[in-house]
Order: sequence, then C-alpha cells, then structure tokens
Amino acid sequence: MVGILHLSVIFLIQGLLPGINSERLGEQMYSSIAGTTCFRRLNATHQTGCSSKEGGSVGVLYFIENQQDFGFLLDSPTSPPYAPVIPPELFTRENLLKLKSAAKNISVVVLINKIDKLTNFTHQLQCPNQYSGLNGTQGTCDVSRPETVWNPQGTGLMHEDFPFPIHYIADPLEIEKIRKCFKKFNDFEYENHPWRSLCSIEVQSFMSAAGNSEICNRRSNFINNLSPVRYCDPLEGKNIYATLFPRPQTVERVETTEKLILVTCRLDSTSMFDETGLGAKDSLVSYITLLNVAHMLAKVLPKNNGINKNVMFVVFNGESYDYIGSQRFVYEMQKHNFPYVHTRTNPLSFENIDFMIDLGVLDDFDNLDVYTLTDVPQIQEFLAKLKSIGKQFGLTVNGKKTVNLPPTSAQSFLREQESFPVGILSSKPSNAFYHSIYDDAVNLMNFTYANKSLDFTSLMSNDLALSYFNETDVQMKIRNVATVLAITLYETLTLKPFKGDEFVNPILIDEVLYCFLESQNCPLLKSTLRSSKGVVLPPIPPPRYVSVANGLREATIWTYRIMGLLVSQKMKDIEKDNCTVPPLNWYSGYSGDGECRLTTQNMTHARSPAFDIEDYDWKSGRYSTWTESTWQQISARIFLRPSKTQEVTTLTIGIVVLILSFVLIFLIRNGSDVLFNEELSRTENTVSEVAC
Repeated sequence: MVGILHLSVIFLIQGLLPGINSERLGEQMYSSIAGTTCFRRLNATHQTGCSSKEGGSVGVLYFIENQQDFGFLLDSPTSPPYAPVIPPELFTRENLLKLKSAAKNISVVVLINKIDKLTNFTHQLQCPNQYSGLNGTQGTCDVSRPETVWNPQGTGLMHEDFPFPIHYIADPLEIEKIRKCFKKFNDFEYENHPWRSLCSIEVQSFMSAAGNSEICNRRSNFINNLSPVRYCDPLEGKNIYATLFPRPQTVERVETTEKLILVTCRLDSTSMFDETGLGAKDSLVSYITLLNVAHMLAKVLPKNNGINKNVMFVVFNGESYDYIGSQRFVYEMQKHNFPYVHTRTNPLSFENIDFMIDLGVLDDFDNLDVYTLTDVPQIQEFLAKLKSIGKQFGLTVNGKKTVNLPPTSAQSFLREQESFPVGILSSKPSNAFYHSIYDDAVNLMNFTYANKSLDFTSLMSNDLALSYFNETDVQMKIRNVATVLAITLYETLTLKPFKGDEFVNPILIDEVLYCFLESQNCPLLKSTLRSSKGVVLPPIPPPRYVSVANGLREATIWTYRIMGLLVSQKMKDIEKDNCTVPPLNWYSGYSGDGECRLTTQNMTHARSPAFDIEDYDWKSGRYSTWTESTWQQISARIFLRPSKTQEVTTLTIGIVVLILSFVLIFLIRNGSDVLFNEELSRTENTVSEVAC
C-alpha cells in the first residue's frame, strides 16, 4: 500500500511539472566540442606530439586575434592556466615554442579552422625523412642550404614534444559556440578574472606512451598475464602491388632471367592531428598517376606477346615515417621472401629489377625532373623517350644527376645499393600545405568534381577529353603526365612506337580524386565491390595515415580493389559462381552487372623490420622505429570554471564544516550519558533484573 502511494506521488509530480528535465547535473554543466587532437608518436630516440594530463587538461579560453595577444599569456596572465584559441596563420613554430616555454600558464591549445589569412601551413621538417635515406645520419638534404630542402616552409612542429594537448576544431558552429562563451564570460575586465567564473575548456587525450619506442616497446612486451597492457604500437599497414602480366605459378629459387620494371609511389599521408590530412598534392597525385599508367598499359597490352619484361606497380605504405613500406619491401627481397609463398611465384631479388621509376611529388605538372644518383643506361634511355613524348603533351622533362635526391621510396633501395638503377620522377616542391590538414581539394588547383557518369574504365581520345575538360583542369594535367609515362613504358617494353589515338581517361582521374578527397560513396569504389546494388558507402574520404595493426585501413582496401579492377583482364564466359578463387575475382564493374577478371594484385607487410629482428639495436638508425601511443579517449568540452575566490570560499567552508562536525561528534560522544540518560537506563535495567 505504501509502495502504491509512493508511485502515485511520483506520477502526480510528473503530471504537474512536465517541464522537469531529469538530465544529470554534470551533463548540464558541460557542452561537448567536436574536433580532433594532436597525439603522441615515438621513435628510437624521442617522443613527439601531445598529451593531456591523465585526468584531462583544463584551461580558460582566450582568443588570439593578432601577434600582440600572446603578450598577455606570456607576461601577466591573471587567472592561469589558459587555453589560447589560435587561428592557423598564427599557429607558427615561434609562437608554439613560446607557449611551450610558458607551460605553467598554458594547459591547452586550441587551433580553429579560419583560413582567410592563411598562406602556408606545413609542420613537417624542411628535410623529411632526413636520417633514413641514402646517406643515413648525414641525409641528402641540408637546411643550411635552402636550395637543397624539399619542404622549404616546414616548421617541424610535428617532431616537437608538447606538455599540453593541442585540439583542432573545424566545424564553424563549434567555433562560434566557444567564441560566444568567451565573449560572454571572459572578454572583459581581465584584471578581475580571478574573482569571476570563466568559460573554460577541458580536453581529454592522455597518451599512455612516454620516452621513446625502445622503452615503450619493452614496457608493452613485459609479461603480465593478469593484466596485459599495450602502451604503444608500431606504425604499420600494407603495401599493394600488381604486375602488368601474370607471373609463372611456381615456387622455386630466384630466377635471374626474369626481368621487371618497377613503377612505385606511396599511398600514405600524415598530419599533426588524428584522422586528418588528405595529402592531395603530397601523395594523392602521384598515386593517381600510377593507377592510370597501370590502367592504360593493361588496356593497350592485354597480353605479353613477344615482350620479355614485366611491369610491377607498387604502392608503398608508411613512407612518411622513414620509409616503412619500402624498407620492408627491400628487406624481404634481400631475404628472398618476396612475394610470399602463398602466391606460388618465384621469389625476386635486386637482380630481377631492370630499373625502377619512383614517382615523387608532382607540384608542377608541366615541368618535371628525373633524379638519378649515378649514370644508369636504362634510365638515360628511358629519359630520352620521356623527353620526346613529353613535348607532344606540353611537358618539359629534364634529367638531374645529384646526391640531393627527393625524399621518396627510392632512397630505401639506394641505401642498400648505390648502383641500383632508379630514376625519381618529381618536380620542384611548391606545396605550402605539405603534410597538413589543408592539403585538400582546394589546394589541388581547386579541384571540382565533374561527375560525367561516363565509362571510366575505358581509354579516351584527346579530342573527346577536351570536350569534357579544359586544358588547365587538374584532371587533364594529371592525364598528360600519366599518358606520357604510359607511352614511354609501352615503347620500352615493345621496342615499337606507340600508334594509338586513345590515352588515359580524365574521367577516371576525376573519379579517383572525388573518392579520395570528398566521399567514398562514389561510382568507382562501388564498381570494385562484388555487388554494388543498394550499397551506400561512407560520405567521407578514406583516411590515408598508415596507423597501426588494428585491421586494414579503408584506403588500403580500396587500393587493393581498384588495382584489381584496373590492372587486370576481363574473362569472358565465366559466371559469378565460378569466379571465386584468386587470381579470378568478381567485380560489379562500371555497369553494375558484374564481370569476372583475371587479377594480379596482392599485399605485403608494411611494418619496419626493427620490430621483427631479435635484439635489434634501436640506436643504429638502420630501420624505421616509429610507434604510436595508445589512449583511452579523445574528447573536449566547455564549461564555467569557478572563480578562485569561489573555489577558496568553498574549500574554506568545507574545512570549517569538517572541523565543526568533528568537534560536535566529540562533544556528543563525551556527553552521551547526560544527553541520552544512560545512568538512569542502567539503573532501571538492574532493578528489573533483581525483580525477576
């Protein structure tokens, strides 16, 4: 009956007060802020990046509008610690190191997406991968000689260690939310900040790893069966490769008579912040160029009739971090462990490589250079053809023999053998947003998706291509470079001039750019699925950061499937049920009706040998040693932080109440016989017992 009465009262209160919100008080106090954060990476000698305190870092919001605003934080902050909110043009090495030196006043840094005054934003080193290339610790790039650097505007902030978290906010609505909070509570009477409640931000991004990769790896591998913990993980992914023609299906020793031409590029990109950095000019252009070269050759050379060389297209992963993918590729080739046994093909060694063409950055599509370390007859012959064919498409190609080589995968091969026959096709670097959050579609000649809904799996004549695109469009610029390279390889393989009138299809280039810069829900990626009917893919581009061994990244999976579709031959009269065992694979295709294709693509590990060699010397610099810290959560939220006066008052009242409660309890305990008449109670009990 009492329970029913209680329920009745509860329902009555809910009926009379329908506006009552049962949300927890804590959830009402905080407002979440969407964004991403800088995180910690380590190598054999250092830790880089950012971390919050274990329980989160809290700072009072303070908007930086100009250079002079830093003075308040560095000289006389009235209520530290603060969280400066910085626009990108002021997010410079000089300013960040000043904040780092004043870490007692700074607990959080917030970067906002406001690009109206932005001219450059690259936080990679001026000499990327300087100590992992050809000359080891000396490097092939010298910052004291500006003409040799490959990232002239690089700040190197990605390689600094910060004692506070750096949180990036891209959403304009979120930026406006924190600006309003700052204006309402913080942006006046700064001398009175200690006595007011202030709008503050809390960032949770505590990184488990510390020190360097050797220390972290040892801690992670410590045997603890009760509670195994990983503090960091090696950066790793997968390399993707495919051959123009199928290789013989045998497993024997290295057959030196088999010759291949390697055409390589890199898949990955990176930035200072988690899950950002599209790498449009950084690596996507060369990646698209390789795909289209492979596709055109597969179209014009469906069979290797009379051709005594094969072409292997390799997309390396993890190259942004001391050439992880290419180092592993070379290591396994030296061990005669590439390709893997399950492919049932002969292992390959350096002796099987006729020569290698490595695609670097293509910041200038009209003026290209072929870099070599030594005089290589095969490269010189290839260069002569490239120059001649390039003129027909408006390209200027020059040869450069130098030790100042671009930071590309070729460095891993040359480090093992300086006479290795390789040419690096690259242009003079001019990307002001290299390895950053702003190397996107806008940076790539302001790319606009044409969405022509045409067959992107066919080749296209020059006249037809110009009916859809202008000569100055990025789709046509990439088409020209890919076509020149494909024709040069064709003539090198066949020893005959190319007489075709159809070239690389700019519609295919348009598709790849859209899929990797704007949305995975695109016709090209759907055509690589076994069945695409009713499939809706994520409307965001796939991240191309190499990451760690927690499953294949989307970009790796799509690269594998794209190469399977484009670098293969369609098999007629084979039904879907009979097209299930590789190298036969079923694709939905451009039409969506499905087709069986004879594929040659495969994967290899892109994981530094340093993590697989027993008792590896971490200080040797032989292989990449990059790891990524583990973390529990990344979040940010704003709230009103109580004033110092309120905090002191609350603490004082709490202490007074605590002392009074102890005193009161002491008095009650000592006077309990009087208060509760214990003597009388004992007497009455005694009398009662005697009476019994």
